[in-house]
Amino acid sequence: MRKAKPKKRQILPDPVFGDVKVTKFVNHLMYDGKKSTSFTIFYSALDVVKTKLPNEEKSPLEIWKAALDNVTPQVEVKSRRVGGATFQVPTEIRPDRKESICMKNLILYARKRGGKTMADKLAAEIVDAFNNQGGAYKRKEDMHRMAEANRAFAYFRF
Repeated sequence: MRKAKPKKRQILPDPVFGDVKVTKFVNHLMYDGKKSTSFTIFYSALDVVKTKLPNEEKSPLEIWKAALDNVTPQVEVKSRRVGGATFQVPTEIRPDRKESICMKNLILYARKRGGKTMADKLAAEIVDAFNNQGGAYKRKEDMHRMAEANRAFAYFRF
């Protein structure tokens, strides 16, 4: 490579929980640089999660983290051309990409949901992901199924 790799930017922890993961999630949630709006949406979604799961002994933040773990894929398929044919080659995912994919999927399927506000939609998707249901969880299962079906091409890994 001609140029040096750009340095990773340091992400500051969020003001309420002091967690860097929350800030990363809010950055994915944000539109047009409206970070305070994203924080409002996220915190109100956690409040809604707390009311939806009142008998759960975990805190809303722990529920959110468990939901993220449930929608985090371990493998993905990448297209690889070998001798004129294109193969779907299953590859393991780097840890930082895993985190990014699970957050993006959770937000994507929350946006597609029906509901009044974005906070309600996000809370519903978090609860579904916590219970191993919902669009984001289904997306992870599909990714794993694709990788399993194409396991025969794993020797093309690069």
